[in-house]
Amino acid sequence: MATPALMHNYGERTLTLVRGEGSYVWDDSGRRYLDALSGIAVCGLGHCHPAVTAAIQEQAGALLHVSNLYNIPAQEQLAEKLVSLSGMDNVFFSNSGAEANEAAIKLARRLGNERGLAVPKILVMQGAFHGRTLATLTATGNEKVQAGFAPLPEGFLRIPFDDVNAVEEMAAAHDDIVAILVEPVQGEGGIRVPAPDYLSQLRKICDAQDWLLMLDEIQTGNGRTGKLFAYQHGDALPDVVTTAKGLGNGVPIGACLARGQAAQLFTAGTHGSTFGGNPLACRAGLAVLETLTNEKLIERAATLGEQLLVELREALADCNAVKEIRGLGLLIGIELDRPCGELVEWARQEGLLINVTAGNVVRLLPPLTMTDQESVETVATVSALIQQFAREAA
Repeated sequence: MATPALMHNYGERTLTLVRGEGSYVWDDSGRRYLDALSGIAVCGLGHCHPAVTAAIQEQAGALLHVSNLYNIPAQEQLAEKLVSLSGMDNVFFSNSGAEANEAAIKLARRLGNERGLAVPKILVMQGAFHGRTLATLTATGNEKVQAGFAPLPEGFLRIPFDDVNAVEEMAAAHDDIVAILVEPVQGEGGIRVPAPDYLSQLRKICDAQDWLLMLDEIQTGNGRTGKLFAYQHGDALPDVVTTAKGLGNGVPIGACLARGQAAQLFTAGTHGSTFGGNPLACRAGLAVLETLTNEKLIERAATLGEQLLVELREALADCNAVKEIRGLGLLIGIELDRPCGELVEWARQEGLLINVTAGNVVRLLPPLTMTDQESVETVATVSALIQQFAREAA
């Protein structure tokens, strides 16, 4: 039971994890669990990866923090590497994905103000999740997480996800839109993968309307989908892309990357962060990117993700409760025909960590380092539990 000294915003937590290695974590009684959630897509290299651990230890013994009043070599090196790998021009570092998205929203607002718009508008999507600060909460398409926090900021227009016609209708009806903010794959919204040409169609509209195309890759970035960024599966280069989660493999770090006109909007004093891009976080980020390359883990995410989809579809082919199994790389969702939150506890009892999002979608976010045998174990446990759940609910 958690201490009453903590606020109760996370509800009751009954599992205490104290150690991790690779794809496994151990609780305070010594029981081992296969982690198919990776700290919600954070520990893409697994737990306590030696390269990240060594980088953190070395940096902790040299310099933890100096603030952005001074040059930070690791920050500059990480920025240069991200720019090189992404096709973007520059980077602002933050502490989290929500803060990275706040930076993107501020870029769009600043562009709108430069254009003389009193209330510049950003198109956002139903089912989206962008964070829990007031602005990102408003951009999020979930009334449940917005409840109780009114008044929410103005300046957002919501449309259905994966619906190009809705974007075109908004373009015709409004002359004060400056940007689209969208996830390449909706994670919290239920692992919703759009049509293959969705982002390229959005790119064409943004070019025609002189809008910014801003992609939230907090969950999809850092190799999880089989590319460093999900937009790299196609040819639609965004104006702004945000990332966090897997970039630090557990060390808090976020990044807002921009190119073209978006890259010139922040000038001295217009935005900042005390901790953003500090030496420790950036050393961790560098170690993550180097390891993704050295161990060919992005390619591994692509092949293992496809393998998991095939095996799950085969194992659950005769389960009527399963509506769809979908995903991209190691971002996988199994949609059931009814709420299935109890499967989280069922899986835990079997030594497997998963979660359920959007009420009825089992979400799997295993580490990119997961072995074939661990993948087989995950498929066997998840499919058996879903089959049992379907029988008991019948």
